[in-house]
Amino acid sequence: MKHAEHDTEESDPVGGADRQWECEVAWQDDGEDRESICESFRLLQIDTGCDSPKDVPVGSEKWYSRNVLRKQRHWEKIVTAKKKKRKQEKERRKAKHAEDKGAAHQHSKRVLKVITKERLLAAKEAAPWLCIDLSMTSHMTKKEISRLAAQIRRLYGSNKKAGKPFWICLTGFVAGSPISEECFRMNDGFSNYLMDTTPESYLDLFPLETIVYLTPDSENALQDIDPHRVYVLGGLVDESIQKKLTLQKAQEHSLQTARLPIAEYMVKNANVKNYHSETLAINQVFDALSTYYETQSWPEGLKAGVPPGKGYVLQETAL
Repeated sequence: MKHAEHDTEESDPVGGADRQWECEVAWQDDGEDRESICESFRLLQIDTGCDSPKDVPVGSEKWYSRNVLRKQRHWEKIVTAKKKKRKQEKERRKAKHAEDKGAAHQHSKRVLKVITKERLLAAKEAAPWLCIDLSMTSHMTKKEISRLAAQIRRLYGSNKKAGKPFWICLTGFVAGSPISEECFRMNDGFSNYLMDTTPESYLDLFPLETIVYLTPDSENALQDIDPHRVYVLGGLVDESIQKKLTLQKAQEHSLQTARLPIAEYMVKNANVKNYHSETLAINQVFDALSTYYETQSWPEGLKAGVPPGKGYVLQETAL
């Protein structure tokens, strides 16, 4: 038996003796053709193509385990996928850039900046003025002042993009005041904004008969925008909701007041909180004014300025 095992190891490292024994047993048990059964067993032997670890030199590629090689192939697939994705993203950006250039009539950023500046400066002479009354910041907390500074930034950004911009003026803007410091801290390039800032009151700058104070508590719906009028917005972010504060201030000086025609063109929309409010942020009011001034459509203006969260929708939308 030992001699047979020795011959097997030398002649067939895979185990020829075992195959011979299997053939013998199968032939004796089943009575089938011995050659056929042995041929079947030979076909079942799988050549893995792997060398014995003893024959593979340390450090060669075949030395690595299958697990390591599998991980390496997986990582290569990831790298290839990332390269493909970056290429697609680059092509997408390139296509978008070409599209934007076509939409902008091939104008460079420098040219667009000059055009915007000319349009805003022209508004100072011919367009309506919009004043933000900042004299009420003493009623506000630091958080509310920060929110007001952010609203001023959004308002100015919307005016820059408008086809028919207003001329913006911040009145009661005192150097070193909390609102002044927040505007410079939160808004990059605030000192370069194309608008007027003054510590004076709008009451001292314009004839009283030209002033229209916009307040949600007014009984008068704004019908149109007159380029010869000065529209005043109260710079007030009041989380405690001090009722009719801006209306009372306007009435003290016998100023004409108006509100956005929300009740005339919109209806209350049912919502879970049953919340409905006509009080908007100053940038939202401006979006409504600016869109109306450009389109001469109050439904379009109100759609641009009144967010769904206020609980109102246009009448035709509600039908």
